[in-house]
Amino acid sequence: MSEYLGEIWQYRELFYFLIWRDVKVRYKQTILGAAWAVIQPFCTMVVFTLFFRKMANMPSDGIPYPIFTYSALIPWTYLSQAITNSGNSLVASSNLFTKVYFPRVAIPASSAFSGLVDFAIAGSVLLVMMVYYDFAPSWSLLMWPVLLVPLVMLALGVGMIFAALNVKYRDVRYALPFVTQIWLFTTPIIYPTSIIPERFRTLLALNPLVGLIDAFRASLFTGRVLDWQLFTISIVMTTVIFVAGNIYFRKVERVFADIV
Repeated sequence: MSEYLGEIWQYRELFYFLIWRDVKVRYKQTILGAAWAVIQPFCTMVVFTLFFRKMANMPSDGIPYPIFTYSALIPWTYLSQAITNSGNSLVASSNLFTKVYFPRVAIPASSAFSGLVDFAIAGSVLLVMMVYYDFAPSWSLLMWPVLLVPLVMLALGVGMIFAALNVKYRDVRYALPFVTQIWLFTTPIIYPTSIIPERFRTLLALNPLVGLIDAFRASLFTGRVLDWQLFTISIVMTTVIFVAGNIYFRKVERVFADIV
């Protein structure tokens, strides 16, 4: 493991280059540029508010529903895009890693880390929304950068698994949108965890994003209590997925160039 980490550190400049490349490619020849980082979660929030709040009267634990959904859509949008981009990254960059050697994990990792730029842009809009709804941000909002660590670990762990599978099984790219769509509705983004019966919450927490989303929301408002049981289970599941993704990726990366 120490040799593996040392090799990654040795190629750190390549990591920076790949991350910057992904950021530039994302908005190259686009009219709205970085505004797309806000458009997707904001428009999704508007649709959810109209259909689930106005028509279905979905509860939001006393939080204005637009803030309730948007605060969850920011980490969700980052995660879904990071997994999709990471999952397709090796096939898209096959001309790069078949010619020169470098740690292959740099390719899916760059896709995961480059999405943090969008996360920061979308997060700035959340602050504006809180001011509009007369919610003063609390000091606990500083937990967001801390919560990014397990969120990135989860995105990278799942992304590495799908990236490695996609090299051998090309239909993985068709499965990715399907998986993320199901994951969206099994995560408390549209609805609060409080409406889930107590006996099912532990089972729901096996979805590692449940506790993370709850923590992102809890850190926004003074007096909102974090469910430590859900959060702990999410951290454990995230760590397991991250470690499993690393082990699987390292096991099969030596044959990537032969298969792709």
